[in-house]
Amino acid sequence: MPVSRLFLILTPASLPLAQADASVAATGSGILAGWWTVILAYVIGATPFGFLAGKARGIDIRDHGSGNIGATNVLRVLGKPIGITVLILDVLKGLAPVVIAQVFSGGESSIVPILAGIATILGHNYTFWLGFKGGKGIATSAGAIAPLIPIPLAVALALWGLAFAVTRYVSVASIVAAVSLPVTATLQGLRAGALDAPLLVFTLFLAVMATWRHRSNIRRLRDGTENRFEPKKKEKVSSSSESDSASQSAPPARDPE
Repeated sequence: MPVSRLFLILTPASLPLAQADASVAATGSGILAGWWTVILAYVIGATPFGFLAGKARGIDIRDHGSGNIGATNVLRVLGKPIGITVLILDVLKGLAPVVIAQVFSGGESSIVPILAGIATILGHNYTFWLGFKGGKGIATSAGAIAPLIPIPLAVALALWGLAFAVTRYVSVASIVAAVSLPVTATLQGLRAGALDAPLLVFTLFLAVMATWRHRSNIRRLRDGTENRFEPKKKEKVSSSSESDSASQSAPPARDPE
């Protein structure tokens, strides 16, 4: 039999096997493609903008107000301009790693963007720069979920605003918003006819993490000692802590974490 005829006979049968091998290889690399962005996400999330803002003003923000490095405490202690700047930066450090992971991962089927979102939130909450102690992750979580589940995020933001307007407790508003995420994500999935399991697990992680990080606030709410949010017009702070005790008649309760 001529070699050319033998080639024509064997080629159609061999093509499906070759295509299947290529498909398996592509799928395997796609799921975790861009895995390095997860490490980058933690490093970005670990950047303590609230702490750095305090240092730029000559103080350690952990020694003032509630002792937290998050935007809420920065706003209380250093005022609106610096507090809002820290808030925006905390949101961006949640958003940027997820977007980077989406660009370098293997497409919509990849779980890398979700892992990057988890990593950047853990970086904010447990930053290696400050002995693995950080903020509560609400602003960073909002940034991380924005490109993944924008509709549940919009609902959570609306609920945050409503809860805050009614109670004036940032902690209550944050917990309500976080707990709403898995509920809204589930309803959205049921309406679309398909639940996205990785995203649902991600929202459950966010709800549990936010509640856990606010456990001291929950204790104070139970005891009736939680402070309502009262922004300061302008609080003068210095490296010496003497002026703080004189200027604050009722300082915010400190977080032990």
